[in-house]
Amino acid sequence: MGTKQVKGILLAGGLGSRLAPLTSAVSKQLLPVYDKPLIYYSLSTLMLAGIRDICVVSSTEHLPLFQRLLGDGSAWGIRFEYVEQQRPAGIAEALILTEDWLEGQRCALALGDNLLYATGLTGLLQNMLQTARGAVCLACRVSDPRAYGVVTFNKDGRAVELEEKPLVPNSDWAVTGLYFYDETAPERAKALKPSSRGELEITDLNRSYLEEGELEVIRLPRGATWLDTGTLDGLVTAAEWVRATERQQGFKVACPEEIAFRLNWITAKQLSALGESFKNEYGAYLRRIASRPD
Repeated sequence: MGTKQVKGILLAGGLGSRLAPLTSAVSKQLLPVYDKPLIYYSLSTLMLAGIRDICVVSSTEHLPLFQRLLGDGSAWGIRFEYVEQQRPAGIAEALILTEDWLEGQRCALALGDNLLYATGLTGLLQNMLQTARGAVCLACRVSDPRAYGVVTFNKDGRAVELEEKPLVPNSDWAVTGLYFYDETAPERAKALKPSSRGELEITDLNRSYLEEGELEVIRLPRGATWLDTGTLDGLVTAAEWVRATERQQGFKVACPEEIAFRLNWITAKQLSALGESFKNEYGAYLRRIASRPD
């Protein structure tokens, strides 16, 4: 099935309390990670999957800031919608809030504070979108899985158990903040019971698919980079990694303007015009790509 049938949800909610006082006056997804706002990284992942209809979910306070940053998406050949989340009530709530906008279509849900980078990622993402039924998510091996949703695999490589932030994990594979769902996801989310912290947990939603044999968990290959920037150390680590990667390889990581151009959603002339709007190295990079796309 084509990617035109899949919409993207970009969750930029939460209080960002672990990053205070940095987040006392601004959403954490607007904080800089080296040369671009944090939200650009997960947005770029959705774009690489070929998704052009994207709904940003954030708090009443912060939503106007995202609208100012991203606009309606036309400059990048995509379409943005915006939905308010009045209070942080869990990741799975984003599927309930966007149910009308989804119009019964499949979706990809990305957390706005994650960074994902791997060789062959574009092909992997586009293949994941072809799943017509059930849910698909990615797992990455981490050194300390206690802070994440943890997935356990059987000897055949199939997911058999999901745990949310276990004190004694049965596996070192953490579920990343990127999920692909069929059209049943909003109804499933509405059937969830709030956890002890009063939230609709994404792990519980994924478990509902797992129990019906409709959850596929794909393990990221060795060498893939997945960074959760919910802590100060995570934010600094991400910035250092992006800086080092861009300097060494000579291209930008998670540059929405370039991605839109590479996917033929905008022309070289449009990309160059976007570059002219930035009187810095970022703008010079866009103009350079427009003139020498190879």
